[in-house]
Amino acid sequence: MPLDQLVGQDDAQLVARSLKQDHEAFGQLIDRHASVIVNLAYRMVGNRAEAEDLAQEAFLAAFKALSTFRADSKFSTWLYRIASNKCKDWLRAKRPGMGQQDVDIDEAIDVHVADEQTPEHLLSQQQVAQELDGAIQRLPPLYREAFVLKHIEGLSYEEMEEILGVNGDTLKMRVYKGRLQLSRDLAALNPAQ
Repeated sequence: MPLDQLVGQDDAQLVARSLKQDHEAFGQLIDRHASVIVNLAYRMVGNRAEAEDLAQEAFLAAFKALSTFRADSKFSTWLYRIASNKCKDWLRAKRPGMGQQDVDIDEAIDVHVADEQTPEHLLSQQQVAQELDGAIQRLPPLYREAFVLKHIEGLSYEEMEEILGVNGDTLKMRVYKGRLQLSRDLAALNPAQ
């Protein structure tokens, strides 16, 4: 069997097997999508431990609702929608009584650098990544959601429409306003340039 067929047993086949109580197949779906869902949740809530918990909740909800999945959309899109909704619910629950969102901006960010880079350069990259991550966390939730899906996760506007159930023009405006706010926020952090 060619490698792409072996590796690429597509999501639809794994969903079909999962519906027949094949737990290994659902495990493969989790393995395939876990890092993307955790990263999405992390970008939305700004806390790695919460992101991992929300990703687990999303997978559990997906497993429980698997029989409602319609094969006319991609499994990944459906899963993104579930995870995005879990994040929105978490943000709503955290919002009452909070001035600024409770975000651990100092949390370590994975920065992949070449071995030959100096400690100063590494520190500079980490600081930039932290500033960017903090700026993303300060975006209003609707702008943050659209920005993360478009620029961090690399989804098309069509995929975003399917996940969020929002008109593409509205999403484009949210992404634009998110980028505008980010550029202002980051410019204010570094007025020397």
